[in-house]
Amino acid sequence: MTTTAPFLKALKLAALALATLVLASGCGFQLRGTSPVPAALQPLAVDCPDNLPGRFCQSVRDQLTLGGVQVTDSATQADYILRLRDYRQDRRASAITAQAAAAEYVLRHTVAIELLTADRIPLIASTNLNASETYRYDETNVLAKQREEEELRQQLGDRLAQQVIFRLAPMTRERIDTIIEDYRASQEQAEPQ
Repeated sequence: MTTTAPFLKALKLAALALATLVLASGCGFQLRGTSPVPAALQPLAVDCPDNLPGRFCQSVRDQLTLGGVQVTDSATQADYILRLRDYRQDRRASAITAQAAAAEYVLRHTVAIELLTADRIPLIASTNLNASETYRYDETNVLAKQREEEELRQQLGDRLAQQVIFRLAPMTRERIDTIIEDYRASQEQAEPQ
């Protein structure tokens, strides 16, 4: 009986930690019944190439759909195009032990976004978004730390997807019209007379 008690205690703690992680990763403040993405951006094509993580692309699409945005993969069927490019993942040591081993790592994920009209007028110029997280590394518990790192990578992808959504939030009909007018005026001035 005494050998199973610590195992059960550890199992309960692991289950509690997992439940906490699931709840924390799904947390995101939003008023009920509102969408952070204005209805003016509909229909919206999400251009997410195959070299980007599928989970990240799906997270962006899911968040847009949950916000009531009509999402399509075809740019020909959309009034606006959200381009996602250059997804990068970086891991570097941020603290070293006395034995010159890594004690802490920083994970950083970066993606470039761009929002265009159907006739390729840029509403949001190419912009890099990034999310980072630090975690402690323990050489005596490598498997657990690998799992922790993988969970953090998934969370960082979800955070980047949320940042994409928040970048689209200011795109009201009035703002879109103003950007288009300014763009066309600058194009007319740039043309030789």
